[in-house]
Amino acid sequence: MGTKMKSKTQVVKNKDNDKKAVGNGTNKEANSVFASCTFSSLGLHPTLCDQLRERMGFEGPTLVQAQAIPVVLSGRHALVNAATGTGKTIAYLAPIIHHLQSYDKRIERSDGTFALVLVPTRELCLQVHEILQKLLHRFHWIVPGYIMGGESRSKEKARLRKGISILIATPGRLLDHLKNTTSFLHTNLRWIIFDEADRILELGFGKEIQEILNLLGSMKTGHEDQENTVARPSKFQRQNLLLSATLNEKVNHLAKISLEDPVMIGIDDKTMEPTSKIRFAHSDSDEDNEDKFSNKIEAVGAYKVPEQLIQRYLKVPCGSRLATLLSVLKHLFEREPSQKVVVFFSTCDAVDFHYSVLTEFLFSSHPQTEEGNRPIFLGCKTLRLHGNMEQEDRTTSFQAFKTDKSALLLSTDVSARGLDFPNVRCIIQYDSPGEATEYVHRVGRTARLGERGESLLFLQPAEIDYLQDLKKHGVSLTEYPLVKVLDSFPLSGHKNMKNSVFIDMHPWIMCLQKALESFLSSKPHMDELAKKAFCSWVRAYTAHRGDLKRIFMVKKLHLGHVAKSFALKQIPSLVGKSFQNQAKKRKRFEKKNGPSNKRKVARRVK
Repeated sequence: MGTKMKSKTQVVKNKDNDKKAVGNGTNKEANSVFASCTFSSLGLHPTLCDQLRERMGFEGPTLVQAQAIPVVLSGRHALVNAATGTGKTIAYLAPIIHHLQSYDKRIERSDGTFALVLVPTRELCLQVHEILQKLLHRFHWIVPGYIMGGESRSKEKARLRKGISILIATPGRLLDHLKNTTSFLHTNLRWIIFDEADRILELGFGKEIQEILNLLGSMKTGHEDQENTVARPSKFQRQNLLLSATLNEKVNHLAKISLEDPVMIGIDDKTMEPTSKIRFAHSDSDEDNEDKFSNKIEAVGAYKVPEQLIQRYLKVPCGSRLATLLSVLKHLFEREPSQKVVVFFSTCDAVDFHYSVLTEFLFSSHPQTEEGNRPIFLGCKTLRLHGNMEQEDRTTSFQAFKTDKSALLLSTDVSARGLDFPNVRCIIQYDSPGEATEYVHRVGRTARLGERGESLLFLQPAEIDYLQDLKKHGVSLTEYPLVKVLDSFPLSGHKNMKNSVFIDMHPWIMCLQKALESFLSSKPHMDELAKKAFCSWVRAYTAHRGDLKRIFMVKKLHLGHVAKSFALKQIPSLVGKSFQNQAKKRKRFEKKNGPSNKRKVARRVK
């Protein structure tokens, strides 16, 4: 099959005046450099350029697209590190489509898979497939498809048998088909793309990825005699791409084993020049090469968030968290009824509990109002999304939030990576992220492609040091005017509201908290949801990783106040006894063996 291209390719030049721009779609100096840049000037086919404009709404490339597209067109391996919401998906899909449509002989379904896109979550899998379908509108002979957990394996097998030109997949399901679906033809595979590579690895797919690379013949080992390594097909030169909003040691290792002499895109000039080569020169040991590369990755300290994003925090006493969250949401939707808001929680149980509260809780600020006449507290459309939901329900929530003009989404970190929800105005991190870098991905659901957006981070007084941790990475937050917002709510019988300095003593919060507790005690199913959410929340709190462990310490928690944050009047007895027993066992162990630095903690539920 011919591989002659219809248009020339080009490699991004490293100019002094655009170094700072790489990966930052809002840098003014960089935007001036690329102001006259078009998709056509990057080397893309005219029909594809029309598709990007007409169906995707891109008048011109974003900065990361302008940097990455020529590199991908050139055939070089690449590691792309850019802020979330800057158009990375188009940056790799467009060049692949350009190449596939330009073959002298049109590709057919029977040729099998040419490009493979690996993504961490099912929702991202669906999103990339949707974008791909739009781009392929005028290239009907190029067949898109996806395989992922939760779908019918037999139906996927039938689609693979017919042939899928560009395949999007989650790692587990892909490995399953590679091992067990003999009709899955991938001898013509030319591209392997790891989208949100760091998230794929954080979810524990490291071994699966290595096995996939091995089966596809893309493992870069440096050992000629390594056993069980499948030879790479000689028909095409393989091109691998890694894309991520954050860099870490796991991504470093994946780059080392999968990329050959790659171009680095998205690292500012203080760490590594954007088009410099990452060379793994031959040396006495692979460890030496890995160390050289690791040093460059470790130099990356700043988090990349959109410059137009307004970032704020709320310092809220633990027991007042629920009432404060409801108040902030009410204020947001009364201020701007037609908008989208995402609230992040640490566990699936917490999502289910708060979803039930927000969809069932009736409230009136006038105590004399009869229950039957009380309106729903928050009148907006509310959706939920987490990993324990049935796949059909997940897909329905995902698509509904994408298409609705106004809605509230309650979610775990399953929504934190790569998902493009149009017109999200505010991100609320009600539960702090388990890892520091997750902050970047959560807030990245808003302020995308230059649009405005704001984020709110809930912190307890004992957690306020997290602000200093973020500041070390170049992220500064200002305080949200919470008292002013609370004072704005009308409350019958309380004239001196503005004299309340303490949040938990504010008349509005006290009134709302009392109503929430009364609501919960009258609904047995809600009480049960609250207890489950309480237990999973405490377990998740112990699972903070890295430097966050010293800030989010479970021993600092007042479990009575935590229970109150779920509108429970007392600590669930089993939980209280469990923690008491654990504390006693730990004290006995330390008395006998001395303090231990290794504590087993429960994994965060995503």
